[in-house]
Amino acid sequence: MKQDTFETERLILRPWNEEDASSLYRYACDPAVGPIAGWPPHTSVENSLEIIRTILSAPETYAVVLKTTGEPVGSVGIMFGDGLHSADMGEGDAEIGYWIGVPYWGQGLIPEAVRRLLHRCFEELNLQHVWCGYYDGNMKSRRVMEKCGFVFHHTETGKISPLGDVRTEHFMRMTKEEWKHFNK
Repeated sequence: MKQDTFETERLILRPWNEEDASSLYRYACDPAVGPIAGWPPHTSVENSLEIIRTILSAPETYAVVLKTTGEPVGSVGIMFGDGLHSADMGEGDAEIGYWIGVPYWGQGLIPEAVRRLLHRCFEELNLQHVWCGYYDGNMKSRRVMEKCGFVFHHTETGKISPLGDVRTEHFMRMTKEEWKHFNK
């Protein structure tokens, strides 16, 4: 199945491809990026290539590509209840996950990408709820959710992260009605 490509003002959201491995490694090897989101820093270009083949090849997973350079600098994706996710989702729900390389923090690029995926979720996929989760202390991720209109829903303690440590995770959610109201 061919996956869609989307454009925003500054970004192209497109499927990852194997040629992206060195760019992925450049940003995903930074220990400031993965661990706070629950995944280990990439260890080599070959490791990043394997991640592209196994994880970033999932449906609705997109490279965040700068229009000015054509380089992928982060990732965004929509996850449904049948895959790897952290929110307790029902029918008609999905979760959005994201990250971006440190040199691009604070530029509003991930909120721009998430807003496009929210449009996809509610207008194109006709979902009813979209979730986002962040681990305790990941205030940058929380800020993205707030900028995009997500509302705090609940907190879960004692969660085992993909890294094997125990964390507290906070969940935010947006309904289709809240999205329509937020985007008037």
